[in-house]
Amino acid sequence: MDTATHFVMGIGLAGLSYVDPVVAANPELAFAVMIGTVVGSQAPDIDTALRMKNNATYIRNHRGITHSLPFLAIWTVLITAVIALLFRDVPIGHLALWTGIAVCIHVFTDVFNTYGTQALRPITEKWISWNIIHIFDPVLFGTHIAAILLWAFGIFHPAGIFTVLYIFLAFYYVWRTWVHFARTAHVRRMDPASKASDKYYVIPTIHLNRWHVVKAHEDGSYEIGKLDGNELTWKKHAVSSSHPAVAKSKEHPDIQAFLYFTSFAVAEVEELSFGYFVRWGDVRYRHRKQYPFVACVVMDKNYEPISTYVGWLSEDKMEKKLSISSNI
Repeated sequence: MDTATHFVMGIGLAGLSYVDPVVAANPELAFAVMIGTVVGSQAPDIDTALRMKNNATYIRNHRGITHSLPFLAIWTVLITAVIALLFRDVPIGHLALWTGIAVCIHVFTDVFNTYGTQALRPITEKWISWNIIHIFDPVLFGTHIAAILLWAFGIFHPAGIFTVLYIFLAFYYVWRTWVHFARTAHVRRMDPASKASDKYYVIPTIHLNRWHVVKAHEDGSYEIGKLDGNELTWKKHAVSSSHPAVAKSKEHPDIQAFLYFTSFAVAEVEELSFGYFVRWGDVRYRHRKQYPFVACVVMDKNYEPISTYVGWLSEDKMEKKLSISSNI
């Protein structure tokens, strides 16, 4: 999920912790637990700091080891230990319990997104992305804001408010999961060109009844479309170029980082006066006829890299970043 949603969920879990009689009876522990749940809800995303090094390192590692199985325990222990130094008289077991719940829920909710996580690392480095909940879900965020306000203004006791909220959200996640699988099966039935070897990926948007659709062919090409209600529309056929510059681009560490993260990449090549421009795009993130999540490399005629970029970028900003126009 996005940072704001993780933050409100941290506060929400602090409110839910009042179902624990020990927390409810100890204001100092309740405050310590709030710190633990808020920090625990953010801690796995500390790898965002890797942006300061470069985007390629960030993309290769974001939601990787910091979201892994060992780090569920590591974050819980570290955060609990630091807070316990500040609140020496609080029961550490209860503090650790709610901090751990916050960390685990952070990772659990992230696997429902398209971006996904390496949540089963070190068992496997496979990226787990279930494509069920958009990275910013208005229902998830909005219900938390409403519940927090009810708590802040003393309208209801937090134990009751957040128990109801999380029961509702549990059913909401089950419902969205069912809808996702139903929509995926429905798309296959609706597609007259469907083949047994085709794989369909139905990807959520911020709108509950609108989905991006990717059909992966056995030959490595893709059909990109959208499902709006019950209307399926195919927008583009995407296939990687066979130009030698594409193969050469795979030798660059930035491109390798991008391809490590996604298996939905296609490459396009533009011949320039001085060389080549290779653009890899992740077809899951098509927006306004573009693939905004990209890895690009500008090469000379000998396929030697001149400049690269990896990350989220518009067409205009990408050209400025790579100085393509000035080199033509």
